[in-house]
Amino acid sequence: MSLRLSIITTRTGDDGTTGLGDGSRLPKDAPRIHAIGEVDELNSMIGLWRTESLPEDVDRLLNQIQNDLFDLGGELCIPGDYVAVTEAHILRLDEAIQHYNGMLSRLEEFILPGGSRAAALSHVSRTLARRAERSVITLARTERIHAPVRQYLNRLSDLFFVLARTLNQSAQIPDVLWTGPTKS
Repeated sequence: MSLRLSIITTRTGDDGTTGLGDGSRLPKDAPRIHAIGEVDELNSMIGLWRTESLPEDVDRLLNQIQNDLFDLGGELCIPGDYVAVTEAHILRLDEAIQHYNGMLSRLEEFILPGGSRAAALSHVSRTLARRAERSVITLARTERIHAPVRQYLNRLSDLFFVLARTLNQSAQIPDVLWTGPTKS
């Protein structure tokens, strides 16, 4: 893309619509705009998460994911045949899941979000990925969305669960285990 924004306040959205990459306009509460916003919120959360002291390999992975999410948002912003997220993106997430999960002990119990701050932020990112995925699924009921977009968000939430455990292990902080139903 060669177009770069130099004017941020255009006032064209004052009427409750926003522009898409193909030049069309939609109401700001349209399912497509909602999905784009959920992906943007997820990307912003990852940006916050990356302000933590993280292992270098995890930070590099998150940087790549942020770029992927920006591309994914671009794909959502251009209805039709524009493809930015492919099977290769999903394969990269699958490989990362396998790599990091391979370093972890067997999961014996459900875990609660928490442990270290970095792990807790990973869990928040996981839930935001799930919410973005739900928004994309809603959009796909009425408009064509390429399968890798949905698959990427699904796989990403799995990766963030694994990264939360990895970050707790790296910080030598145990995962927070679910203790089962409480008796009153």
